[in-house]
Amino acid sequence: MPSQASLPGFEPAVPTDRLFLAAFPNAHDAAQLAAIANDYLASHHLEAGAVETSRLHVTLFHLGDYTDLPPALVDSAGEALSHLTAESLTIRFDQIGSFGNRQSKSPLVLAASDGNERLHALHKQLATHLRTSSLGQWTHGSYVPHMTVAYGKATMPLEKIEPITWAVNEVLLIHSLLGKTRHIRLASKALL
Repeated sequence: MPSQASLPGFEPAVPTDRLFLAAFPNAHDAAQLAAIANDYLASHHLEAGAVETSRLHVTLFHLGDYTDLPPALVDSAGEALSHLTAESLTIRFDQIGSFGNRQSKSPLVLAASDGNERLHALHKQLATHLRTSSLGQWTHGSYVPHMTVAYGKATMPLEKIEPITWAVNEVLLIHSLLGKTRHIRLASKALL
């Protein structure tokens, strides 16, 4: 007997909304990061969809995809963010290449071969606050800081680049409208 999801009229709903916590570079740093990505794409003759400069970010926690963003989730995530007491920090990237082994969509990312200890400490503190706010289900797994700069189908090995650093002065709670390339800032927490 077919599952209910496969019966006509019972197709699974397609998510339209995403909630996440992230760090965004300022406009100057974002332009530098985008330039590195564009140079890489051009030098490797890659046709990929570059991420808009204003949307470049490092995700700290993905809090799920939904067909309608649950208000209680937004409230709990905002509450967790409000308890953050971290200092401003610098993120360092020294690699560029594909992330993961997805054949259909291989995001091009900036990443770090090591370091970013203060970013990992920030991530750990946020995880503690998320668990306290009953959002512990989003805190499992390892954390690999990276910034997606383009989407394409070519899988490229990570290669070294001249290290680039950029400052993080706040953490944002973002509502992303999936497929519309739009981010809505719901809450922010300045770093000390």
